[in-house]
Amino acid sequence: MMARETGILADRAISALFETERLISERELDRDQIQPASLDLRLGAKAFRVRASFMPGPSHLVSDKLDRLSLHVIDLSEGAVLETGCVYIVPLMESLALPADMSASANPKSSTGRLDIFTRVITDYAQEFDKIPAGYSGPLYLEISPRTFPIVVRRGSRLSQIRFRVGQALLGEPELLKLHESETLVASKLPNVSGGGIALSIDLAGDKDGLIGYRGKHHTAVVDVDKKAQHDIFDFWEPLYSRGRNELILDPDEFYILVSREAVHVPPDYAAEMTPFDPLVGEFRVHYAGFFDPGFGHAPAGGRGSRAVLEVRSHEVPFILEDGQIVGRLVYEHMQEKPASLYGSGLGSNYQAQGLKLSKHFRI
Repeated sequence: MMARETGILADRAISALFETERLISERELDRDQIQPASLDLRLGAKAFRVRASFMPGPSHLVSDKLDRLSLHVIDLSEGAVLETGCVYIVPLMESLALPADMSASANPKSSTGRLDIFTRVITDYAQEFDKIPAGYSGPLYLEISPRTFPIVVRRGSRLSQIRFRVGQALLGEPELLKLHESETLVASKLPNVSGGGIALSIDLAGDKDGLIGYRGKHHTAVVDVDKKAQHDIFDFWEPLYSRGRNELILDPDEFYILVSREAVHVPPDYAAEMTPFDPLVGEFRVHYAGFFDPGFGHAPAGGRGSRAVLEVRSHEVPFILEDGQIVGRLVYEHMQEKPASLYGSGLGSNYQAQGLKLSKHFRI
């Protein structure tokens, strides 16, 4: 099948960016660093603790701002603890020299979002976080602010991922409905398509034991972001159970892991993203880590029944969530071509065929 002129770059095309030096890295790539539709970004050797988050603006380099706002520099070569409530800026190993017709966007990795680590990619002259304009040439930086658990990171840790796109790849609502009719994007009899996306709702009925989610504990030990199955769930999380009402009161500034009612499907020729939800329907935020790779929930790739895990935080006021309430929307984009490897199929993907699932760092 011919590659489209516009769309999200697949794994082979991302590899080609390194060969043509449109993507540059200070050391050889990790074996699994290129995903079906994105590239994991790696932390460099030092972190700058800063007084506050900032935007460089159209006339400043990030390094200019760091000179003024940095409180101290932390060596990451042997690993270091990043504390909750603090803001850090880390130069990344990868830098860009994008062609004039190619832009990029970044998002936290799934495991990063599930640990409530707030991350955003920043470029020189940026006027938006996580958005890299077409033709950008220069370094990349990651803003990191752990919100619930202190974390250990080191040079090479991967907290964020980047997607590359040529042209306009987003599906309009008629196209989205047509794709849903043929591929069942969300397991819903009456899909709610508006605002350019297809709605997901919250499951507060729970599993066979009535488990509906988890709430993060405070004053815990540190989580090493590079180590799987290292921690006991109950040292970090309080399980939440349905008590028959199928509702949950979100306490302000508490962090919750919940799950969608609907299974999600991303066909191989598409990629999806969860958009931050409209504050007009409730003062809460869902899902920091918004990328869904081609093949997520795809039955031939072992993903039938994969649901979206939702990272939920209420702001300002307590808010009651009810079972079936819409909490987010998925937008879909065309891939330029089908990836060589789909999410889940032989990649050791951590969250294929998932239900309610904490990050890979915790023992089941």
